[in-house]
Amino acid sequence: MEFKAKDVASLLKGEIEGDGEVILHNVSKIEEGKSGTLAFLSNPKYEHFLYTTKASAVLVNRDFVPTAPVSTTLIRVDSAYEAIAALLRMYESMQPKPVGVEQPCFIADNVVLGKGHYVGAFAYIGKDCVLGKDVKIYPQVYIGDGVKIDDGTVIYAGAKVYKGCKIGKSCVIHSGAVIGADGFGFAPTGSGYDKIPQIGIVVLEDNVEIGANTCIDRAMMGATCISEGVKLDNLIQIGHNVVVGKNTVIASQSGVAGSTKVGENCMFGGQVGIAGHLSIGNGVKLGAQSGVGSNLKDNAILMGAPAFEMSKYYKVYALFKKLPEIYDQLRDLKKEVELIKNQDKNVS
Repeated sequence: MEFKAKDVASLLKGEIEGDGEVILHNVSKIEEGKSGTLAFLSNPKYEHFLYTTKASAVLVNRDFVPTAPVSTTLIRVDSAYEAIAALLRMYESMQPKPVGVEQPCFIADNVVLGKGHYVGAFAYIGKDCVLGKDVKIYPQVYIGDGVKIDDGTVIYAGAKVYKGCKIGKSCVIHSGAVIGADGFGFAPTGSGYDKIPQIGIVVLEDNVEIGANTCIDRAMMGATCISEGVKLDNLIQIGHNVVVGKNTVIASQSGVAGSTKVGENCMFGGQVGIAGHLSIGNGVKLGAQSGVGSNLKDNAILMGAPAFEMSKYYKVYALFKKLPEIYDQLRDLKKEVELIKNQDKNVS
């Protein structure tokens, strides 16, 4: 598909600066821009690419002021990042979506398939499942008995949803994710550990996205709940009976242990670890590799393992980098003190 730069600007309620008639047929990163593509600039550290890019047009923020001549067409919008995201969503929505049931696959008795459904080859759908409108089940997906999946949800190849779990509207579950495996529950005995049956479920509310190879354990009793709007990256572990509040985002390789309650609108960096049975407030931000072992109040910003206030963390880290130098100074000071002591002894 092709669009003129001025048409893209009109669609985004932006302003053209340059040739509005230039034809755009694809998108590109600004550092890899090619003729006929639309790029975007939102991060200042990429600004130098603007002056050399071959992209035919570039989205920039309205208040952006170039520091050198620009040869490409600029489209000024309120937020370049949000604008490119909106365009990509529109592009994706225009792509053809698969429909129907491919063979071979297995669909058990009493399964309800909503209008516009798709079931890929080698998928398994257990008995008494209910799939809403436009649900897309890609090849080799396993859906256990009694699972309910609401309208517009997409489950990509190889994902697993265990029995009884509930998936809301417009969710995305990526390949290899496991929803509803047993929680890590074992009771110590004199001869080892006895397994505690995990009889609960997992509930994903609306507009949740689960990354590839992420695992969300079913509850021992009740439900592990991933609330509306939550976005989980690849390779994340969510323990049994955890609640993740609305619109929280968690980056890759993080883990939340059982029965912890995470608040709304939190942001966790990669490799964050949170112990079990904790309460994490709303709006909490945790830097990458933070280790949390105690409750956190609303809007806390922490980093480190164990995690503490980020501003203090950076001060401590600055000192940490100087430890070898400080150690050398202390060693030299110790030698001087010993020398003075020895001189005093000789004098006396």
